[in-house]
Amino acid sequence: MAGSAYASALGRLKPSFPAFLPKDTYRVLAQGKDANEIAKLLDGTPYAADVDRERAAYQGVTLLEVAVNRTFVRRNRQAFEATPYAGRLVVGAYLTRWDIQNIELILSAKAQGHPVTGTEEHIVSSREIPAGLYAGVMTLDDVRILLAQPTVEATVAALVKYGYGTTILPLLEAFERSHNIFPILGALDREYYRQVLAAARFFQGDEWVVRALLQSEIDARNALLLLKGKHLGLPLDEVSPRWLEGGTLTLAAVPDLYTSRNVPELADRLEGRFPSIAEGASEYSAAESLAGYESALERDRSVLELKRLRTYPLSLGVIFTYLLLAELERRDLRRIIFGRVYGMAADRLLPLLVSPRL
Repeated sequence: MAGSAYASALGRLKPSFPAFLPKDTYRVLAQGKDANEIAKLLDGTPYAADVDRERAAYQGVTLLEVAVNRTFVRRNRQAFEATPYAGRLVVGAYLTRWDIQNIELILSAKAQGHPVTGTEEHIVSSREIPAGLYAGVMTLDDVRILLAQPTVEATVAALVKYGYGTTILPLLEAFERSHNIFPILGALDREYYRQVLAAARFFQGDEWVVRALLQSEIDARNALLLLKGKHLGLPLDEVSPRWLEGGTLTLAAVPDLYTSRNVPELADRLEGRFPSIAEGASEYSAAESLAGYESALERDRSVLELKRLRTYPLSLGVIFTYLLLAELERRDLRRIIFGRVYGMAADRLLPLLVSPRL
């Protein structure tokens, strides 16, 4: 029964896989001289319709970000609607990550005193429908209510009705003293992974591939956390509280890893778990940027997870293959867009992309 249900899901999604950008397209986009040229180069791709539709309201980088986000949300919706009933709890829990991302973006903007008009454009939404609506509890009107709140404290109070109060409220007093938003953002991330891992408990037998996908994501995030801490010269006791539980890389291993003298040495010690991490060394050497390490970590886990997911096509694997490819394409497009805006040369930008090397 489950196999036939996922055969239907495979049939619904299979025609959409060829719509992901070909590898050669990334090279062309990375050579675009500015945002307007990149927008023109997206003609003939799934992004063209949103670029054309939003051109009257937005321009430049904002136009591209809105178009990319809205195409991405439609893909999320397509995957969720193709998911059989038995798998919707897991897929729904997974997609609440975009509710969380929107909340974190809003809280960060409030903490830094950024205006509403500079934030709404970056919300992950498709016209009147945010990505999380298909899984979470927030509509775009709800997001706008949060944006309209005058302070972080008021935003947190408004979040109580959406079920995030118990996660954030205990940290509000500390924020009022320190104005440090990161403990609140970390708490939201930890609660997200706790809930989605709980949703991916074994039921039909295919949820284990989703757990493995999530665990590898947590591992990559924790590895990047260590690299950031070492780069900033932070002591271990300031890094450890930001650790995400639930991965296969345990906190017990961190004190030994963190004795590394510098970022390249720490990366070398992580190579046994992340075989391609050394590819980030050149970017770090050239610009003291961790972007190369971040891309290498993402590429390692994506190669592994896509291979595993594709091994089980008549299962949740087909849904999460589609979702992961959509996420990777969105991230790579944003790397290209912002890389070119900040003057990064194409030959430096291309090694940072993940999708063309899968």
